Amino acid sequence: MLFFYVDSNTHENGVSHIDVIVSQFTKQAVPFSQMAQHSNHDGLGLMFELSDPQNEDNVLDVACGPGIITCEFAYRVNHVTGIDITPAMIAEAKNLQKERKIDNVGWKLGDVTRLPFEDDSFSLVVTRYSFHHMHNPKVVLKEMKRVCKPGGKILVTDVTPDFDKKNAYNHVEKLRDPSHTEALTVEELRQMIKSIECINIRIEHHDLEMDLETILQSSFPKPGDKDRIVQLFEQDLAQDHLGMRSYLKNDKIHFYFPVSMIIGTKET
Repeated sequence: MLFFYVDSNTHENGVSHIDVIVSQFTKQAVPFSQMAQHSNHDGLGLMFELSDPQNEDNVLDVACGPGIITCEFAYRVNHVTGIDITPAMIAEAKNLQKERKIDNVGWKLGDVTRLPFEDDSFSLVVTRYSFHHMHNPKVVLKEMKRVCKPGGKILVTDVTPDFDKKNAYNHVEKLRDPSHTEALTVEELRQMIKSIECINIRIEHHDLEMDLETILQSSFPKPGDKDRIVQLFEQDLAQDHLGMRSYLKNDKIHFYFPVSMIIGTKET
C-alpha cells in the first residue's frame, strides 16, 4: 500500500527515506490513481459511516496521494484540504478534481510530520494507507490531533496484520515496496490513538481484495524481488503465513489486505 511524509531516516544504501518515498510514488502515481480497488465502494462506505461527515465540516486528508479520499469527502462536506509530499501525487489529485468538477478542495505539497496549519483548524482529520510508510507514525498522529478542533474526529485507516503474521507480512511488503516501514496490529493502532488522549474510540475492519499480478505491476519492486514475492505468495496458498488469505482464481493469485479503520474524538 502506500503513502508519503518526511523524516531523516536513511536506508542501507545511504538514501534517505523521503527520497525512497518520492521515488516510489512518483512511479506509482498514475497506476495507483487508476487502481479500482482503491475506490472500493464498500471500503469508502464504511469510512463514511464511521466518520459521519457533516455539511459544515472542514476536512484534512493527510498523505492524500492522488486525491481519491479528498474528492470523495468533498461531496459531503464544506471543504477538504489534501496534503502530500510527492509532487506527482498532487498533480494526479488535481487532475481528479478537474475531472470530477469539484471546487471545494485545496492542495498542499508538504511534510505531514510538521503540518503547515494552525492549531484547531479542522473538524475532521483523516489519513488512509499512510502509517505503514512512516518510521514514527505517532509524530504524525500528534500533528493530526494538534490541527483538529476540540470535539473533532481523527480517522486512521491502514493495513493491520495479525500479531503472529506481522513479521512475515512486513517482510513481503518491504520486498514489494521499499518505502514500506512497518504495518502495525490493530491493537497497536488502538493504543497509539488512546495515548494521545482521544476518546470515543471505535474500530471497523475491511478486507481489501487484490490480485498479485496487478499490484506488482503498479509497485515497482527492486530488480529480482518480484520472483521472491511471487514465491512467498505461492507458499502462502498452502501455509497462510502472510495472513492475507491467498487463493487462486482463474489461475491467478488473489489475496486480501487486512484493513482496519480506527476513529477517535479530540476532547473538548
